[in-house]
Amino acid sequence: MPADDKPLYRRILGRLEAQDIAPLVSLAVLVLFFALATPSGTFLKPSTLVQVFKQGAVLAIVSVGLTYVLLCAEIDLAVGMVALWTACFCGWLFERPFAAGRAGTGEVSAWAVALVIAVPLGTSLLLGLASGVLTVWSRLPSFIISLAMMNIADGMSRWLTKSEKFAVPAILKTIGNRGIELTDRLELPYSALLAAVVFLIGHLVLQHTRFGRYVYMTGGNREAARLAGVRTGWIVVACLAISAVTAGLGGLVNAGRLNSISLDQNADLLLSAVACVVLGGTSLFGGSGGMGRTVVGVLTFSVLKVGLNQVAWINDLARPLLMGLVLLVALVVNGLLSKER
Repeated sequence: MPADDKPLYRRILGRLEAQDIAPLVSLAVLVLFFALATPSGTFLKPSTLVQVFKQGAVLAIVSVGLTYVLLCAEIDLAVGMVALWTACFCGWLFERPFAAGRAGTGEVSAWAVALVIAVPLGTSLLLGLASGVLTVWSRLPSFIISLAMMNIADGMSRWLTKSEKFAVPAILKTIGNRGIELTDRLELPYSALLAAVVFLIGHLVLQHTRFGRYVYMTGGNREAARLAGVRTGWIVVACLAISAVTAGLGGLVNAGRLNSISLDQNADLLLSAVACVVLGGTSLFGGSGGMGRTVVGVLTFSVLKVGLNQVAWINDLARPLLMGLVLLVALVVNGLLSKER
């Protein structure tokens, strides 16, 4: 039978490789395990799905930008601290006299709220552009430049806040904690909707634009891409800038979820986001992966985190150890499958 005459599902299944299927199998195994391990099927209740969406939303937003960076065979170690800086700058601006004032309790206009959100996001873009330009210009590995940028963002956050806690605009609290009530027990969080929009934009740009094709070419074989006329340096700069902006947006949503901004936020955001992207099957060496895989990685990571907290017979002190072991196994399996491709 000619390929075009085959049913759509058979054509899709025919294109799948082992590394495409492995993350889905990992997710299915985790859901099955937690469904059996929790008492009376607690894990399969709608409230669990809401928790997965809420906890995964920030990771999903940050992972979109990080997927671009990994696809072009680079790394951005600064995403956690850029997220922290963006949130801290937002909180600091929000408590200025032109906005809500001290403790964030005063009346604030819509334009002031827009300003205290847009300006910090603009600074995250500048940090990403600086990382990209310095990486290309100095020809140093991006992990060196982004490591320095991570410390710069952390230092700026500490200097600006003086370790104080700041309030956040009400719209960020709404996005982080509320949602659309589908039923009495099921709610679609606004943060998950925002993450879905960011994912959709990231997917469309990656799969349906010339820039997206250049990202894959740059990560797959940079020298060949350069000889083909691709300005690979600008692709690297753009990917690091996208990563910084999504990190900043994730930091704002996370601050809204926590109802305030402090220096102890986003400490594990970098490693969690990298784990999500790699769990989904995107290669650390560039040129292979995509947003669909990152969605599966975020869901797997979030299900693991929420599920472990619901299993009563697991000691609290053992949960981080078990999470690390499960992640290690999944990452090693995905890595082996990637090498066999």
